Amino acid sequence: MSFKTLHFPPIQTIVSTAASIAASAMIIRSLAREYLPGDLQYYINSKLRKLFATLSSEFVLIVDEFEGLGNNYLFQALEVYLRPQIHPNTRSFRVTMPKKENKISVVMERNHEIIEKFNGVELRWKLVSKKIPSKYIQAPGSEYYPSTVKSEVQYYELRFNMKYKDTVLSEYLPYVMEQAKELKEEQKTLKLFTLKRERVRYSGRRPEMWQSVNLDHPATFNTLAMDLEAKQGIMEDLDRFVQRKDFYRKVGKAWKRGYLLFGPPGTGKSSLIGAMANYLNFDIYDLELTDIRRNSELRKLLISTGNRSILVVEDIDCSLDLQDRLKKAKMSKAPLHPFDYKEPKVTLSAVLNFIDGLWSSCGDERIIVLTTNHKDRLDPALLRPGRMDVHIHMSYCTPSGFRMLASNYLGIIEHPLFVQVESLMKTTNVTPAEVGEQLLKNEDPDLALTCLVDLLTHKAGHSLVDLA
Repeated sequence: MSFKTLHFPPIQTIVSTAASIAASAMIIRSLAREYLPGDLQYYINSKLRKLFATLSSEFVLIVDEFEGLGNNYLFQALEVYLRPQIHPNTRSFRVTMPKKENKISVVMERNHEIIEKFNGVELRWKLVSKKIPSKYIQAPGSEYYPSTVKSEVQYYELRFNMKYKDTVLSEYLPYVMEQAKELKEEQKTLKLFTLKRERVRYSGRRPEMWQSVNLDHPATFNTLAMDLEAKQGIMEDLDRFVQRKDFYRKVGKAWKRGYLLFGPPGTGKSSLIGAMANYLNFDIYDLELTDIRRNSELRKLLISTGNRSILVVEDIDCSLDLQDRLKKAKMSKAPLHPFDYKEPKVTLSAVLNFIDGLWSSCGDERIIVLTTNHKDRLDPALLRPGRMDVHIHMSYCTPSGFRMLASNYLGIIEHPLFVQVESLMKTTNVTPAEVGEQLLKNEDPDLALTCLVDLLTHKAGHSLVDLA
């Protein structure tokens, strides 16, 4: 038996060859960056990544920023999800504060890697950013601004062992979407939306329908001047509503809830809406019906509102009165005030169709709140269950409501004058707004409560005169 002797090249030759290959690769890369167009570089790099991926057990998922001309919602979810995943040893990251926000956001730095584990699987995320020659393109996902300048391509790159592909696709990515949804709600800055005046101007670019400001309303159910039992009932109803998505779908109903708040001015209807928004973490859309010209515009406005929001129409009786007055004046050909010639054409049937018709299914987890000072003036069709599910009477101030206000304004829960105040309240109509105004006049409880007693006595005297 003979053995063949194997001869290996000297170690110096191997090192020299490797150095030559590395140097050549660097020269080729440098030449490619200098002379090849950005699009071609991006294409070649993507092909090389795919080639290397086939030669290893590593699997690579690419999450592009846009899908065609629309936003990629998985990319947007990753922007939220990966924020708190930044490793303590990360040496750089980005911080942002978007317009009209009041919270600083920590954002994953471009071309940096984040490693996490999910059910024992190691996952390596990287936000890849590549510069491309600036070009004027169709704006992805925008119906308002038809074009924009693009000079950068971004995508998330996820690397993991190929044998966990099914786990990542069927378990991990749905988990990321759900976690991102929860984190987004936690980081959310509540907004108050109102109609934009320039929405009716159509020229080249289509303006947005709503404008917003931060909602900083301080009202909560803990500070609301309402009977404890009434507040508890409202909170339980809201909790039940947000937890019953599957039930609403099962019975074939849109996931929405209607509230009618009725009572005299100053009884806290707006404060209750603010407390509901803070309790649910829902944005508010304030809709003024008299600013809308036709039913088609109303539909566009309503379908452009976001999910998890409260749509508010205040003084609904006044809006409907205006429609009726215009209709009657037109029939009688009576002269109208110049303002009236704008002739809003939103009809009651259009409002009803959104509340409880086909258009009511255009959105999820929505609260619709109508307010009125005169419930008896409303059309019965607007009040039936399924449209206004909960009717809440905002009454004059009660003794328990007064005690809540005294606690909020003066920081006291007992005082010798409480008995006199509560006795007068049983025979006198006074709103929570009026009580709050008296308690604001002086920080000294004795003086503030004395002012309130004087107001109640004065009102009681007027009541006796009226009765006489």
